[in-house]
Amino acid sequence: MFADLYDFTTLAETRLPYDVVFILNRYFQEMGQAVETAGGHVDKFIGDAVMALFGLEITSERACTQALSAARMMFERLDGLNTALADDLDAPLRMGIGIHVGPAVVGEIGYGRTRSLTAIGDTVNIASRLQTLSKTFGCELVVSDRLVAGLELPNSPRHELVIDGRSAPLAIRTVVRARDLPASGV
Repeated sequence: MFADLYDFTTLAETRLPYDVVFILNRYFQEMGQAVETAGGHVDKFIGDAVMALFGLEITSERACTQALSAARMMFERLDGLNTALADDLDAPLRMGIGIHVGPAVVGEIGYGRTRSLTAIGDTVNIASRLQTLSKTFGCELVVSDRLVAGLELPNSPRHELVIDGRSAPLAIRTVVRARDLPASGV
């Protein structure tokens, strides 16, 4: 899973660095808690983006359900954060999320104190590309069709397209409002 704030660079240009750090830390806390509550693992924060892993110790089917639950909770928490920061923001924070499922290399990667558990591979790259597509489609959530196989995902149009860096088309689903996903039994 990748989640990224929209237009955060513009927000950061108009704020003192201290204020930017304050907003980001509040955002990361809310997103991290949503991921962990759903059963996921926050891999890293990259700028204003969040990378999370699901399925480290469970089946991929259960991990897909957890990732969708996390996405719903992340948007609910973003709503709460926007309410709490309403006096500090010119416009509410908005974000897009991309989720894909598949094999990945998972392990301790890095050097010295920078080593951490992470995942690399095509599945990770696709999830990142799906997050970027949320802007293109004007929606909050883009998932691979493979992720939702066998799951109910209401009001999620299916599209087939070629993702940057890939030659074969990929079927995806777009969700305009991820906070409206069912709370359970996704």
